[in-house]
Amino acid sequence: MTMFHTSEASSSSAPREGGMDLRKTALNLGRAPGLLPLATFLAILIVWEVSCRVLAIPPFVLPSPSRIVGGFEAISATRWLEHVWATLQVALAGYFVSIAVALPLAIMLTRSETVSRALYPILVVIQSTPVVAVAPIIIVALGSGDAPRVVITFLITFFPLVVSTTTGMLATPPELIELSRSLRAPAIREITQIRLPFAIPYIFSALKISVTLAVIGAVVSEFVAADKGIGYYIQFSTSMFQVQQAWAGLVVLVAMSLVLFQAVSAVQRIFFAWSLPPERS
Repeated sequence: MTMFHTSEASSSSAPREGGMDLRKTALNLGRAPGLLPLATFLAILIVWEVSCRVLAIPPFVLPSPSRIVGGFEAISATRWLEHVWATLQVALAGYFVSIAVALPLAIMLTRSETVSRALYPILVVIQSTPVVAVAPIIIVALGSGDAPRVVITFLITFFPLVVSTTTGMLATPPELIELSRSLRAPAIREITQIRLPFAIPYIFSALKISVTLAVIGAVVSEFVAADKGIGYYIQFSTSMFQVQQAWAGLVVLVAMSLVLFQAVSAVQRIFFAWSLPPERS
């Protein structure tokens, strides 16, 4: 009898252990970085493709993913690279100009309350002005080269950098500032060794946002005046009712934004790992 009960218990516990192993495996797969978003994205693509085929949605209204893939074949790879490079160089130029202007300006706003009261409302007005409405004026004033497109990109990207950097520097614990001043540390050391390091998480949050906005700024400028670039290609394709080609251009823009976002994140992980929040278990 004892042997019978023992074997029965072991046989009944085996399925439970197997079920527990399956659940643990599923949980571990769900926690794998990038796996859940990838699965969700693939599910959306499948639903999108099936819906377009079953509902017979016209391609000029909403092309299916398979048609969008076919849109990449409309022009050669060399031409794609030309459009990508034209957009990328304007986006990066405007992005780095915004960094070069925003960081010193944030330091000025932090150091002087008078400067903050004088300039901050002007910055808000600039940010509140629709860039799409100002873009034609900038094109007329600066010509049709890369300069006006860089300026347009700069106007879109610099405001988050200024606000986040200023917020981070002002959020420095006051006891650290008092300690620095009690030791008669010069102002430059207070900025570079106390305020800026404390503001690094804020700065990188803004850098990640601004790098995606830089792509938007480059595309907006290409909508106004350009003869190459992804924004120009999308506008040209829609004017010729080649919607699947325009969607292909949109896919390229999304990929470009994601790559730039990940590049900024990689810089933070490599050089400023201490500024990242601890990973959740």
